[in-house]
Amino acid sequence: MREREAELTRFAESVVLDDFQDLVLLGMGGSSLAPEVIRRTFQVESLHVLDTTHPTAIRRLEASLDLERTLFVGASKSGGTIETRSHLDYFWEKVPNGRNFAAITDPGSALEKLAWEREFRAIFHGEPTIGGRYSALSVFGLVPAAIMGVRVDDLLDRAEAMADACKSASGNPGLELGLALALNWEDGRDKVCVEGAENGFGLWVEQLIAESTGKDDRGLVPAPGEDPGGGPDRQGARVDLRNDYDLGAEFFRWEFATAVAGAVLGINPFDQPHVQAAKDRATAMLEGGDVTLPEEGSLDGLLAERRAGDYLAIQAFVDPAREEELEALAERGRAAGLVVTIGLGPRYLHSTGQLHKGGANNVLCLQVVDDHGEELAIPGREFGFRRLIAAQAAGDYEALREKGRRVARIAI
Repeated sequence: MREREAELTRFAESVVLDDFQDLVLLGMGGSSLAPEVIRRTFQVESLHVLDTTHPTAIRRLEASLDLERTLFVGASKSGGTIETRSHLDYFWEKVPNGRNFAAITDPGSALEKLAWEREFRAIFHGEPTIGGRYSALSVFGLVPAAIMGVRVDDLLDRAEAMADACKSASGNPGLELGLALALNWEDGRDKVCVEGAENGFGLWVEQLIAESTGKDDRGLVPAPGEDPGGGPDRQGARVDLRNDYDLGAEFFRWEFATAVAGAVLGINPFDQPHVQAAKDRATAMLEGGDVTLPEEGSLDGLLAERRAGDYLAIQAFVDPAREEELEALAERGRAAGLVVTIGLGPRYLHSTGQLHKGGANNVLCLQVVDDHGEELAIPGREFGFRRLIAAQAAGDYEALREKGRRVARIAI
């Protein structure tokens, strides 16, 4: 990335010269979470991360934008992420002009081909050997950072200093964190209560830890903001951000630590074998026509099934603007003595969903849905966003049941 600083700077300057008012990042999981952390840390209101398929949220974002003065950046390593491609096609129909679009993707992907065909203003190639959740310090994190006016060289300075520190035989920050995570797990403290993650860092570290370690019926359960002293199944870990640019160091430290923890847990921290399960079921449901999401069970019924060491995962396919309403449900879980995690769908399918299905069977899954509103058509597809989000919710529910997880679905 040092070699590409000038490329990123030139692109960011061209965006300023063209007087774009807003940047919309269209991405999921590893392509969206690092930019979201950077946006929150540096308080950049002109960047909007769209990682939901909820029709209400998409309509609200569209209504807030001057589309002609908005730059849309589609980010997908594989180039085939259904949410990202659907978002791109939707906004392309509104503004069919390549100057308003850029792509971040691995070489040779379907998204690269699309970007060439539509003459996007820029295509940034990712490094194929870097997994999505480890890509914060690659173009997937640093192109959006540059557009936001963040000094990429300063982020890389901090990252490089941390990388050097993580080569040490003693006083190695990444090694120490990784060993602490794993040795606590061996002692039965699998819930990682991450402190100091108020800037959204918790969203990113959730994917990193959960998707990397949640497999082979084991795994660390990241729980940002939960009380590390609330039970014998918990451990604490702190994000060390004394300066905004320390993000570069923390991205590297946690990535290194996760690899170390994976080695001790005896799993491969670089694959995600259970992510595809929910996607396959959602695809099958989309092909089958309309999808309904009836209520099944209740939170009280789910909590009645709890065992020692369980945690409650609230999986909410709702308008992100309603996220605060989920806290009342979370408090009921905490009152029952459980660690609680909250994930918005379909975002969490690209993140903690791997842990829910591949980790230990100590998760109580509460799926929460709302009224997805009127259908919103996706150009070139036989289904719209309303049907897509319903199929994603139904697909994950079925995948969880197939894995023998305790699940319930309620509506708000």
